[in-house]
This record gives sequence, C-alpha cells and structure tokens, in this order.
Amino acid sequence: MDITFLLNGESVSLHDIPPTTTLLDWLREERGLTGTKEGCNEGDCGACTVMITDAAGSRALNGCILFMPQINGKHVTTVEGLAAPDGALHPAQQSMIDLHGSQCGFCTPGFVVSMATAHLNGATDYDTQLAGNLCRCTGYAPIIRAAESCNDQPVPDHLRFLANNIPRTKPQAARAEPPTHIQPSTTDELAEWYAAHPDATLVAGATDVGLWVTKQFRTLGPIAFLNNCADLHGITMTEDSIRVGAATTLSELEPVMQEHHPDFARMIRRYGAVQVRNAATIGGNIANGSPIGDGPPALIALGATLHLRHGDSRREIPLEDFFIDYGKHDRAPGEFVEAITIPRQRDTLRCYKLSKRFDQDISAVCGCISITGDGQTIQTARLAYGGMAGIPKRAARAEAALIGQPWSEATMQGAMRAMADDFQPLSDMRASAQYRLQTAQNMLLRYFHAANGIETDVQGVRA
Repeated sequence: MDITFLLNGESVSLHDIPPTTTLLDWLREERGLTGTKEGCNEGDCGACTVMITDAAGSRALNGCILFMPQINGKHVTTVEGLAAPDGALHPAQQSMIDLHGSQCGFCTPGFVVSMATAHLNGATDYDTQLAGNLCRCTGYAPIIRAAESCNDQPVPDHLRFLANNIPRTKPQAARAEPPTHIQPSTTDELAEWYAAHPDATLVAGATDVGLWVTKQFRTLGPIAFLNNCADLHGITMTEDSIRVGAATTLSELEPVMQEHHPDFARMIRRYGAVQVRNAATIGGNIANGSPIGDGPPALIALGATLHLRHGDSRREIPLEDFFIDYGKHDRAPGEFVEAITIPRQRDTLRCYKLSKRFDQDISAVCGCISITGDGQTIQTARLAYGGMAGIPKRAARAEAALIGQPWSEATMQGAMRAMADDFQPLSDMRASAQYRLQTAQNMLLRYFHAANGIETDVQGVRA
C-alpha cells in the first residue's frame, strides 16, 4: 500500500509497504527510532506508546499493534520528537529527570509520550492516563508526581499546532484489478469491495487483529482498513435512540455513555487502557464474537439493535440474536457491522466487571442488569452476561422469575436460584465454573441493594 504521513514534523511517503507492518517495527528497523520499545507486543505494557494526531486531535496509541496504513494521513510523534527544535526538553521529560521517575529506563519513553499527550489534551486524571504504561522498577509515586508537576507548564509550540499540518493523502491510481488491500473513505466503497472479497479481514482499531499478526504470525490476506471510513464513525442522537457508528472508538463512546448510562461508562473506563480505548471500536468489540467482550452485555441489557450491511442490502437484528454459538454469529460472508442503535430510556443499567485486576484485565464475569418497575412490582428485566457461556447471553429464566414479582430481596433470591438453569459456565484460568455462577448470581443481589441506596462499590466503601 502507498501511504503518506508526518513523522516528528517530517513528511514521509512510502510505496508498496506490506499492510501488516506495524509502526513499532517500522520505526525501529527502518528509521532507527529505538525510543519506542517492544515490551509485550500486544498493547498491554505501553512501552511502544506513540502520539497520533489528526483532525480529531492527539491521542496516545500502542505502536506495536498499529499497522502502517492506519497512520495514513496522520502525524506521528515519537519520544524523539517531544523535545523542541532547540533541544529544550518537554516538561514531561524534564520532570521525569527532576523527580527521579526512571530507573532502568525501558518503560520511560512510553510513560513520557503518554504524559505529553495528556499534557497536550489538558487531561490530569493520571491514574487513568497512565494505567496502560507499566513500570517494574521505580514504582508509580515518582512518575505520578512527575506528571502532576507538568500541569502548570505550557504546551511546547512545536506540539501545540500538530493538527494544522496533517498531510493530504493522494488517491491511489486506478488499477486493472481491484486492489487486495484498501482504505475506503465511505461505507459504499467498503460495501462494494467487501462483497467482492468476502474472505477479507476488516481492520478498525487492530486491538484484536493486531495480535493475530504479532502473536499468532497469521497471514491476513486481503484487508480493508476502516479508520478513514468517515460514515462508520460518530454518534447521532435522536429523541428515541442513540445511533453509534461501528468504527466509533470506546474513548469516543465513553463520554456519551457517561451522560446517559454512567455505569456503562465506568465499565468502558476499565476496558484495556487509554491507548487501547483510543483505538478499539465498538463495532469490532461486537463483530469479533468474543464471549468475554465487555461491550455486548451492556448493549444487550439496553436492548440495542445491530445494523448490518452487505453490498446495497441492509438489515437490523436485536444484538442478542447476533451471537449464535462460540465462534459463530449471524453475519454472512461480505457482510459487516455498520452501526448499533440504543433506545433512549430511563437509566436503570448497572454493569459489574469481575476481573483479577481493576485495570487492563479480561473479565472472568461481566454482568449488566437493567430492571424497571413502579416501585412495588417489577415490570421488565434484562440480565445479560459475558463469561458465562460461549456467547454473551441473557439469563432468561432469572428474568422470568423477576417479571411481575414484588420488588424484594426474596424475589431476587428466587431469580438467583433460577439463574442456575440459565448457565453452565466453564472452568478456566480466570475462574472456576462454581465461582462464575455464584458471582453472577451475587451481581443480581448487588443490583437490588444498590438500587435501594446501599453502597456496593468496593472502591466506595469506607470503614
């Protein structure tokens, strides 16, 4: 593929670059920019953090699972590009020196790029901004102090206006044969090409597909990169619904959910780290069909509708019907997720993510519950779980045990017993089957107590 981008202010044009070349490998092997490190090579440690800027602003991303076509038409800033042209260090670099935020130094460039991006964006919630950067030497106290010391420092001029100089990518010349790798700018273009290449791989954020290459060493075949497909992005509000484009990132979805369903937003905050959420898309979170994706249980509990497209044909299905069995879902070859629609509703949703770590961990169980009633009798109940079956799944028997019953702890206990007939979870490295079932049942009791004003958040409980 042919791509054009800026690298630390310098224009770069590449021709016929293999589409699954990662930015990390290209920086180190082709440009000798070794400040961007390879740690985990799967987007968990943050040693490869780079700053990517486009018309939407600047964000931190993991270079190890970022394919080169994804930076087409963007500005890449590595740790080598943070210092000013006259050599003056970025405030984040200087503060790490002054406050002893580095020992072995391996993780330091990634931390500094994350700090510089947060500094540029005015983000000061450093427990969140730096959750995707791991250090095994210094401990986080001096690093957090270094980040905080930058708060009152001005953004360096050479970084302040990065978005003003984004290169315009030139259309690729027409060829006799349809290209095997494309970067469409519209869903119409994508639909036509994907219908003709139904075995192709669609790459949006690459937070999942990237590992197919870096860990499984798979050859992907034809690829469509969706990051420039403008009409797959964005969120549209109407009186009745919230329509979310499939290529909308979790970082873009979080503030909208914070306004309408804040418990969903709190769970999104625990999805990977900032670098992952800046890349991962809600459509990809659904389309990969994972039984442990955190997005589908919340969306199912909200009664979301999935919009699918194949060529010029479109169809809609309830999201819960998309998942058929482990590794199997209702999507024909050449068909792709175009959008998700969430009905506007009174917020009764609570999301419970159970994992061994608070940040950056895969759920052992994810439970999302929405119950409505008149204060005396339960009228509707939607209980959706991930990690309890081969697919995200509703607890139908537990729901039936709730609807029409009094709003009481006894009703909840009855539904908890009924839930044992809804799921036959597996035991694996994350949790035993018994633990999964018991904790899923306890989430329903937790929902009842929280709805009655009893504090159930372990991070909020105080002695």
